[in-house]
Amino acid sequence: MTTTLEPLRRIAAYAVCADSDDRVLLVRASERSGTPGTWSLPGGAVDHGEDPNHTVVRETAAETGLSVAVSGLQDVIADMRALPERGITIHTDRLLYEVSVRGGTLADREGRPTDLARWFTLDEARELPLRSFTARALGLSSATADIVPEEVPEFPSFYAVPGPDGLHRAQRFAAYAVVTDPDERVLLTRVSDGYPGAGCWHLPGGGTDYGEQPGAALIRELVEETGQTGRLVELLGVASHRDAASLGPEGYPIDWHGVRAFYRVVVDQPAPPTVADVGGSTCEARWFRREELNALPTDRLTEVTAEAVQAAQLI
Repeated sequence: MTTTLEPLRRIAAYAVCADSDDRVLLVRASERSGTPGTWSLPGGAVDHGEDPNHTVVRETAAETGLSVAVSGLQDVIADMRALPERGITIHTDRLLYEVSVRGGTLADREGRPTDLARWFTLDEARELPLRSFTARALGLSSATADIVPEEVPEFPSFYAVPGPDGLHRAQRFAAYAVVTDPDERVLLTRVSDGYPGAGCWHLPGGGTDYGEQPGAALIRELVEETGQTGRLVELLGVASHRDAASLGPEGYPIDWHGVRAFYRVVVDQPAPPTVADVGGSTCEARWFRREELNALPTDRLTEVTAEAVQAAQLI
């Protein structure tokens, strides 16, 4: 049973790259990988504290020999797959970036998890054994070699492990919303005492559950934290922030790395905000008029909130 396998989580970034002939860049998984012979977008795991923009450039260079520049964020998706031969089930939050080639020479690799890098037309790619996330990114349907667990395994919402320096470290993926209503008010939540950023205004949202898609997690968190029902409009971006010695309710310093996707969400029928998750990280939720939001001091907003509302051109 796949549910007996050890559950793991990771965050990864991938390159969606096309050349002047509309061919896409793909890499082949070698015998050292969990899905040998399958083809996927270049990319890989985000190192602790690393900005995913840097991950996709680094991994593409390592797997293909090409230097790329990030031009935009295409999508953020999640999937689960089981690797029985390794005794694990992996939930991966995948950040898909549009990139362009700056230079370099296409190169193959030996003895690595990917061994070939090639350009394919979409018609050619359609005939390849593609990883499911790659087929989705390219708008193709493809049979997948991934083994999908029958049930979602239990996994803690917070997971910290000892780092190489002895300090515990945690990497967490979360989804947050820039929420507006028909009157163009903006919905914010206030961080509870005892949590990093206590007293600051924050975006509604939070960490995604194991096996959960970012959009679904966001709508769930919106209800739990504010009592509002919203609809997703667009993906605005991804923020990566590291606090090398964050202090929260755990009571000991943690080298914390948060990767957060933020979306624009509209609440068509706003209601007085209510916090259902009493005793959690949110102590208050409130609608702000645009002028009230602009009047808030910068130090009253969390870092990701300031970044997201600027991306949404609200301040």
